[in-house]
Amino acid sequence: MKTIGIIGGMGPLATVHLYERIVLRTKALRDQDHIRVLIDSNTNIPDRTKAIISDGEDPTVELMKSAKILESGGADFLIMPCNTAHYFINTIQEGVNIPFINMVEETVKYTAEKYGSDTVVGILATDGTIKSKIYENYYARLGIKTVVPDKSQADVMKFIYDVIKKGNYNEGTSLMFSAVEELKEMGATSFLLGCTELSSAQYLYKFEGNFINPIEVLTEKSIEYAGGQLN
Repeated sequence: MKTIGIIGGMGPLATVHLYERIVLRTKALRDQDHIRVLIDSNTNIPDRTKAIISDGEDPTVELMKSAKILESGGADFLIMPCNTAHYFINTIQEGVNIPFINMVEETVKYTAEKYGSDTVVGILATDGTIKSKIYENYYARLGIKTVVPDKSQADVMKFIYDVIKKGNYNEGTSLMFSAVEELKEMGATSFLLGCTELSSAQYLYKFEGNFINPIEVLTEKSIEYAGGQLN
């Protein structure tokens, strides 16, 4: 089987959840049936949202450093559990000689397959992801309509940065679900967890519904690409 290389640390909890999902979703009877995974949890990568929407430090130097470390360590392909960082994916891909699974692109394909082209996707994500229109542009190619929060976007950011990233899990999900309610009023019929902290939140709080979880999509694609079998 191929070896997976994970550019991690954005954030560390999302990296842990991705690796955990790969292990849990791989059909295996013994250790040797699992996929070899290399992880660089590079917490030195600067904030991606700040780099996109303001004058924050360019994260591509550290992103490239991680990609090259994983390539030289034996990774056959790369994955990255950070939606916002996919804004820089072309730059990273150009610096290595191994494939890179695009989580954003695969998530959009999954949305079309599961919900159809008539679904309206409410995007829950960082300011950087929304401002860069990473997901909107991919969804538009498939003719899928998207909406983003207006009044409640600040709640989404607060939930990501002050609840999940800071580990204040007892605060609950009310901030995120205020945005979900606004998106429903705007016509959303499915909801993209477009930040890996939001993917982690689904694992932590076990909420259900028409939520599109990119970590789950990336997990399945990575196992299949590596030559493993899905549970």
